[in-house]
Amino acid sequence: MHHPTTHPSTTPATLYGDPIYYPTPVPQPVMPLTELPPGVELVTLPGGIRTLAYTHHATAPAAPAPAAQPVPVWAKTTALLAPTIGGGVAAAGLGLSYASPGLDAMTHTLWAGAAIVAALAATPALLRAGRTRTSGQQRGPVQHITQNITANGMFGRANGTINQQ
Repeated sequence: MHHPTTHPSTTPATLYGDPIYYPTPVPQPVMPLTELPPGVELVTLPGGIRTLAYTHHATAPAAPAPAAQPVPVWAKTTALLAPTIGGGVAAAGLGLSYASPGLDAMTHTLWAGAAIVAALAATPALLRAGRTRTSGQQRGPVQHITQNITANGMFGRANGTINQQ
């Protein structure tokens, strides 16, 4: 009797090459023993089977750990200062977050003050320009004053003269 998926003229001897029932063995790559990682060896089990296994060899005792060195003073100081500096930076950030509305108002106040100073500086020039245009009269001759100031040394006493022309 033949298998239902085979051709009637096929015999079991010719089924050996059939990939479903008798797949052709694929050769597995073999790793050379020199490339095995450390701790892995080829061993023979009691049943005669050879296989790879992790092995544990008795090793010499490890060298004693070096004696602990004292911590340098600069390292202790740095370790103690790090949280202090970090806390100071955090406190400064918190203070700025609370002060930001006041700082914003202060900048507006400073800009308003700068505008007032600029307006006050320009007022005399505007008044002078308006007075000469409206009066139409010329004023007397212009008076020149020359002032010379001298001082000896950084903290020396200053002397000056005023010349009127």
